[in-house]
Amino acid sequence: MLNAAPFFIFYLTPAYNLSILAITYIMENLNTLSDMFKALADPTRLRLVKLLLNQTLVFCGGDCDGQGFLCVGALANKLGITQSAVSQHLRILRQVGFVKGERRGAFMHYSINPEGIDNYRSTLENTMGEKFVSG
Repeated sequence: MLNAAPFFIFYLTPAYNLSILAITYIMENLNTLSDMFKALADPTRLRLVKLLLNQTLVFCGGDCDGQGFLCVGALANKLGITQSAVSQHLRILRQVGFVKGERRGAFMHYSINPEGIDNYRSTLENTMGEKFVSG
């Protein structure tokens, strides 16, 4: 009986195969969106994203350039949490592609990843529809 499934799928109509592919694509996008929403579900991570999006000040007095990149120490100082906690939150944001890191000397500096934000927006629109995204 287990061998019957591949035989059955082989003889499905092209329209049916297309709908299976569409459902598979949508389900993969839903999983991606779910991961992105989970990353943004934490208030501290939202604050990190907001800081990186809007930062124009140098908080650390070191290699932070005030033009898009901030080090973990500067982010920790601004948020009032430990560097370790900031690093863990940044790891999650990096995994979904919202932020990117750049090594400057001994320190990592982080900024918003525009490609990751665009990917989030297009995945949301492709999965949920344009009306959901634009209102």
